[in-house]
Amino acid sequence: MNKPIQFDNHPFRFLLYLEWILLGFSVFMVLLPSASPRFPSDFPEITICSLTIFGVMGLWLPTQNKPQKILYTSIQVFLIIITGFFGGRTARLFPFLYLILVTRSCLIFQLPGRLIVTLLSFILFLMSLKQRIPHRIMSPFEQERFHFFSFSLAVLFGLSLVFVLLLMNAVLSERESREKLASANQKLREYALKIQNQATLEERNRIAREIHDSLGHSLTALNLQLETALKLSKTDIPRAITFLITAKELGSKALQDVRQSVSTMRSQHLNGMSLAPAINTLITDFHRYNGILPQCQISINSPLSMEITNPIYRIIQESLTNISKYAKATEINLQLTTTFDKLTLIIQDNGKGFDLQQNTTGFGLQSMRDRTLALGGEFQINTQLGAGCQIIVEIPLS
Repeated sequence: MNKPIQFDNHPFRFLLYLEWILLGFSVFMVLLPSASPRFPSDFPEITICSLTIFGVMGLWLPTQNKPQKILYTSIQVFLIIITGFFGGRTARLFPFLYLILVTRSCLIFQLPGRLIVTLLSFILFLMSLKQRIPHRIMSPFEQERFHFFSFSLAVLFGLSLVFVLLLMNAVLSERESREKLASANQKLREYALKIQNQATLEERNRIAREIHDSLGHSLTALNLQLETALKLSKTDIPRAITFLITAKELGSKALQDVRQSVSTMRSQHLNGMSLAPAINTLITDFHRYNGILPQCQISINSPLSMEITNPIYRIIQESLTNISKYAKATEINLQLTTTFDKLTLIIQDNGKGFDLQQNTTGFGLQSMRDRTLALGGEFQINTQLGAGCQIIVEIPLS
């Protein structure tokens, strides 16, 4: 608890109602006239006032300040002693008051404090039993009967205290577990929202890069060709037509880039397909847009979970996108194999390659590396200028 326990935030409201019922019964016993001279109520006003204060104290329980807890418990014990001293027949209700004391201690103390209050309650109860010893001389039979009754009552009360203590510990532990689970679920929802926002941001960055690297470049070149053709249209029509033809080719290429980007954005999920058919769809689309048919070898011995198939699909998709944009390759080989404990993906092309020391922070490469590391795998790139590129992904399956 981060704040004191009050009526509006009490974890177990029914305990308050039970306390009030027991205390109300105690007040009722005080008000009834006693037929036995052994249990007269000398000062019923003091007893009723003590019980009332004791009941009202249940509306506020300290949970942080240790001196406040000790003072609070001491006041409760003092009120119970007063009730026992002046309460007459209400002294027979001591067990109920001590049970309330132990119950409250479980709400404000940790286990050591709960044990101390429970032991103190039992000791005070034994002292109250001692005060009930008759002052007159008893026969041996009466003494034996009295001692047996006192011993049985003490054992019964001790077991009751232990039962209440264990029950409250179990209930509080279960409640604490529920609170931790609720907190963990809340953190998980916040983390999922954060991941979703991060994924959205990354997708925006990817689309921005798509526009900048492909469509933006093509449209810039197209604009230059059209400006040149416009200037030459009055003086050199044959050359102007040449520039217009080039502009048309650039326009076709820009349209192709747009279609390919839209196709990539639409294929975010496997749509219920297994990994092999989804890869074949990627290969078909790549062939349609680039005129190159990658050589594909897939050997999957056992079904793969969605936690693995989705990242592998996205890695292959991003690799083919990078090859289409930058590699200028004419041959592409894709191998996907699984064994009992490992998945291996190899994508190799004969393109122009790149300097690995200067091209390690791109979004595509970083995305593939992050997806691999998230699955506990290893990501490796082998490339150099003029020697193509090879991507190796190994993911454990055990």
